[in-house]
Amino acid sequence: MIRITVKDFGVMEAEMDYKAAPNSAANFVALARSGFYDGLIFHRIIKGFMIQGGWGDLKGKNIDYTIKGEFDANGVHNPLKHTRGVLSMARTMYPNSASSQFFIMHKDAPHLDGQYAAFGKLINGFEVLDKIACVDTDRGDRPYKEVVIEKVEVFDEPENPVSKLSR
Repeated sequence: MIRITVKDFGVMEAEMDYKAAPNSAANFVALARSGFYDGLIFHRIIKGFMIQGGWGDLKGKNIDYTIKGEFDANGVHNPLKHTRGVLSMARTMYPNSASSQFFIMHKDAPHLDGQYAAFGKLINGFEVLDKIACVDTDRGDRPYKEVVIEKVEVFDEPENPVSKLSR
């Protein structure tokens, strides 16, 4: 289980799905264990769609790789759908460009199924997700007031869920 504490908003808890997305889940857990997400922000928020965070300097944490995301358009079947509460890896238009940025679905978005690597889902904290999704944002979907991830904690997750991350 993962616990995401968001300053002034509360706590969201999620379960990882190593079966559907071993690289993505293991990458997220490794970054969380390293403290990478602590103090970063949800920098892109679109009500009725998703909240996105995890943008930061990977080299500062001695993690400087990208992963092969598990999604159909990348040749990997991933049965997780982009429904409310699902966690997924953000990336550029290049299929193997996922690194640290992730998003949490505020509402269902079936057009993302097969295009992005979903790797977990919220089990608690949907009211926190809803509060975050309702913050005022500028035309670039950036919140006017920072939404700070105070801490991402890892509980009951395997130390080495996959033998080798794709680089």
